[in-house]
Amino acid sequence: MEVKTHIAIVSVPVYSHLRSILEFCKRLVHLHHDIHVTCINPTFGSPCNNTKALFDSLPLTLNQMFLPPVNMEDLPHDIHPAIQVQVIISRSLPLIYDALKALHASSRLAAIISDGLITQVLPFGKELNVLSYSYFPSTAMLLSLCLYSSMLDKRISCEYRDIVEPIEIPGCIPIHGTDLPDPLQDRSGAAYKQFLEGNERFYLADGILVNNFFEMEEGTIRALQQEEEKGIPSVYAIGPFVQEESCKEGSNDIKYLRWLDKQQCNSVLYVSFGSGGTLSQEQIEELAWGLELSGQKFLWVLRPPNKFGIIADIGARHEDPFEFLPDGRLRGCFMSIPRNLLCHCGWNSTLEAVVHGIPLIAWPLFAEQKMNAVLLTDDLKVALRPKVNENGIVEREEITGIIRNLMVGEEGKEIRQRMKNLKDVADDALKDDGSSTVTLTQLALKWKSLS
Repeated sequence: MEVKTHIAIVSVPVYSHLRSILEFCKRLVHLHHDIHVTCINPTFGSPCNNTKALFDSLPLTLNQMFLPPVNMEDLPHDIHPAIQVQVIISRSLPLIYDALKALHASSRLAAIISDGLITQVLPFGKELNVLSYSYFPSTAMLLSLCLYSSMLDKRISCEYRDIVEPIEIPGCIPIHGTDLPDPLQDRSGAAYKQFLEGNERFYLADGILVNNFFEMEEGTIRALQQEEEKGIPSVYAIGPFVQEESCKEGSNDIKYLRWLDKQQCNSVLYVSFGSGGTLSQEQIEELAWGLELSGQKFLWVLRPPNKFGIIADIGARHEDPFEFLPDGRLRGCFMSIPRNLLCHCGWNSTLEAVVHGIPLIAWPLFAEQKMNAVLLTDDLKVALRPKVNENGIVEREEITGIIRNLMVGEEGKEIRQRMKNLKDVADDALKDDGSSTVTLTQLALKWKSLS
């Protein structure tokens, strides 16, 4: 009888993170049929339709365990989504530990792999005497910042945003303090303290799996790997993992695809800010006019404005987005479709653009997206980034100019060629003898040896 290697995955209830870690799971069991995966999912409330679709798309070889929903009734209704997630994680930890302990008792676990947002799970592996890994659904650049954040905290005394010179992060392109992730913009805040504490727990990991391929961030990954003797966990570049979506006949998406089929290659700009990103009312109007004035064809995934700049997976208002556009002929100039991708520099969207060879306009909103924009524009040079005014708004003239530059300008041609080259390298990384596939196979063999 075949002995299967059992791996436990611990997710977090954030749509973008779920997409990434579940695609990793699918890739793992596709390459290694003798590995059995159980995904432990903390829950709260009812999942949104997009989340339901994610789980419905999983192969039967992936076992799902949904934990009882945690009680959130004591929290304010207008709490920031990031705080909401942290509360869910904290209150789910006892349930996660009990689930892992039961799985290990019934079917000896070879490894536990938890999302990078829930580093509190890493000590559970030590308690159960099981290898414990962190799945990092973002860049090696952000990982380097996380691993060296305590060092920066001791070296720099002022707010990062007030530093004039770019900040040096080991193995990375220098970055301005204003482009560091949201928790680092206020060092006196609770989010900053939680950021440091979470990063310290990364050092408990037996390894960190990064959703990228070696060739895209070679300098950063090499720098981290060279520091393993100094206590840095082993870093494994095993991506890119992206979700391949298809349209069903009769769905609203079909008519947009038919329209796209009639357009010339590279003639349409797709505007989207990911699974939950939103803009202010003022910025929506500027973007709308900038798109029209550019004279280029476009598809825009438009959502109502939100004070946090992000719509949580639940509780989002279902409003008509056309209500938030300027009056006039603009209403007939674009189509709105319920899909993700491009522009906001979320890592899932960025990798989808790379895998499909699509050049970018980098318009970061929150979290680590400004860091991603720096990587794309200043390091890889496969994107253009619009300038914001003193009020944090990208004005219509700036939008018009950067769209034309990307789509019909000489700089856009160069960016398109560099992105095509990056796409080819990404394709190679996922081949049987590619860097990511070889790295994942080496890990899988290690886990199988423990069964």
